[in-house]
Amino acid sequence: MKPDNRGQSERIAAELRAQIMAGRFQPGVKLPSIPAWAAEHGVSTTAVQTAWRILKAEGHLVSEGGKGVFVRDRHQFTADVAAYFDPAERAIEYKMLAVAEVEAPADVAAALGEERAVLRHRLMLHQDEPVELTWSYYRASLAEGTPLAGRRRIQGGAPRVLRELGYPEREFVDRLSVRPPTTEEAEALDIPQGVPVLRQFRTVYSANERPVEVSVIIKPGHLYELSYRQSVSVDDQR
Repeated sequence: MKPDNRGQSERIAAELRAQIMAGRFQPGVKLPSIPAWAAEHGVSTTAVQTAWRILKAEGHLVSEGGKGVFVRDRHQFTADVAAYFDPAERAIEYKMLAVAEVEAPADVAAALGEERAVLRHRLMLHQDEPVELTWSYYRASLAEGTPLAGRRRIQGGAPRVLRELGYPEREFVDRLSVRPPTTEEAEALDIPQGVPVLRQFRTVYSANERPVEVSVIIKPGHLYELSYRQSVSVDDQR
């Protein structure tokens, strides 16, 4: 087993972050003073200060002048991979960043089955805070001349257009990975230094497993957790 070579402040932040996410420190709880925490854990006060600063930038902690440092009353989004947020959720809004016909990236082209694609690039905001970037690609041969190729908001979204074109969505497959953000992602989503992103590579299929949409979805790692639910039959357990 390799030793943990991270700095002391990063290790402290990691431990406290894990305890907050596990419910060991509830929202609104006041943390011990920095000297008290340092003495209890045998670390330097400078390392604790730096760790607190990291967690404040991520939104886990908040300072109240003259009172101390508290666990912030903020929860991660639990994103069900089976759907986006409820469209009726008024706190959610989308900002269209770009719509264009493009040469699809290699992985997108392979999944979509076509090199030319119509791209719809969007930023999602929750209560006016940026929380997600999406690049959605559609076969150019299918999307040209349709609302998918326009900048206007689509009533009923892409699923309605695809359905009207004769390609209703039947299922999707997500591939998930974690990596550091690109500069564009870090700036657009205001990601604190050192925080990774969740990358969802989603392929949407119509009938006969025909791919009709591929989306690359980027979520800040400190704002999200993903939820899966799978029924298991008796036969599956034999």
